[in-house]
Amino acid sequence: MGRGLVADPMPGETDAAASAHPAAPELTVPGFRHDQLEGFRIGVTSHRRSEDLIDAFERRGATVMHGPTLRVTHAQVDGPVLADTRAIVEARPDVLLATTGYGVRRWFEVADAAGLGDELTEVLGKARILVRGPKARGGIRAAGLDDDGMSDAETTESLVSKALEELPAGLTVAVQLHGHTDELQLSRLRERHRVLTVAPYSWTHLGSTDERVQRLVEAICARSLDAVTFTSAPSVDALFIAAECMGLLDPLQDAMRSDVLAAAVGPVTAAPLLAARIRVIQPERYRMGALIRLLCEHLETTSVQRIATTHGPLVLRGQLVEVNGRRMTLPLTPLALLRRLAVEPGSVVSRADLVAALPGAQDDHVMEVALSRLRQALDTPGLVMTVVKRGYRLDV
Repeated sequence: MGRGLVADPMPGETDAAASAHPAAPELTVPGFRHDQLEGFRIGVTSHRRSEDLIDAFERRGATVMHGPTLRVTHAQVDGPVLADTRAIVEARPDVLLATTGYGVRRWFEVADAAGLGDELTEVLGKARILVRGPKARGGIRAAGLDDDGMSDAETTESLVSKALEELPAGLTVAVQLHGHTDELQLSRLRERHRVLTVAPYSWTHLGSTDERVQRLVEAICARSLDAVTFTSAPSVDALFIAAECMGLLDPLQDAMRSDVLAAAVGPVTAAPLLAARIRVIQPERYRMGALIRLLCEHLETTSVQRIATTHGPLVLRGQLVEVNGRRMTLPLTPLALLRRLAVEPGSVVSRADLVAALPGAQDDHVMEVALSRLRQALDTPGLVMTVVKRGYRLDV
């Protein structure tokens, strides 16, 4: 496709070459069509900017299920942030490492409200500032400051590596932490420098107690979603934790290895998915707009199946089925049977294989009822043929 990458899971593979968060607003995606995602169901796991993401998919015709696995939270009181800010102002650091634009903005908002904004700006104005990516740079510039460089890969690891390579030992380094503290990178810094930190916000796992997350986990396991999007690595971990608490981790990961596409904003976000041997698509540019564009293109080019039958063209598009120009939305169970019959159009599929394709309860009776409903919905006699003592096939 030229605009995105498909990462196939390898044992133990990780990839820390991208920011774990979407960047500044970039939601005007070329090639917009209101029916671009018609028939598809997409799960969204993000909390911040989720409305933008959901709106972008819905305007293209998708049905969206929102199950935010993480929530950005502020402290009940700003005391710890202010205490860390005062320590940084007093220490007058030689260097500031800024990791997220949201974190920088939140930090200065808290400092300004407490009357510390001018002091913080004055102190950091004399420090060398290195940023993790464009959003952190935007936050620094919004505060009236300027940076001296950006990490190559837009990751905390890359930012720390840049600092260790370019700075002499023995400096005082302030680090603006993002929602997920990377202790390994802080340890690397502390080996050579005095390190002060400030955490303007954190992430809270919503887990299996949140009904939206429960429904998302169940929908993935039932394979009733076509894709799930992720904009941070902790959101992947939180989904897995919620599924494990529900006793559904294995079914969830099995579904994501086969029928439910995982779409990540970049390699850092994709890493825990790859570690679970889940295939992931990710854009070449680690931005939300690029993720939207890539998912639209991928679903249109790989998840729309067109089959020429003796009864006219059959099109499978997510939950939407078109038979000879007539459209219908199929319930999950009959749809699962049709998808199985369409794997090799015209080939005979045994009863046992059709039963195995069913979501949830799997037995002959459920299969027979679902097959009857499928034939009724298609309303095309002979399209799903019975092959005596062998199974069923599409009449192509």
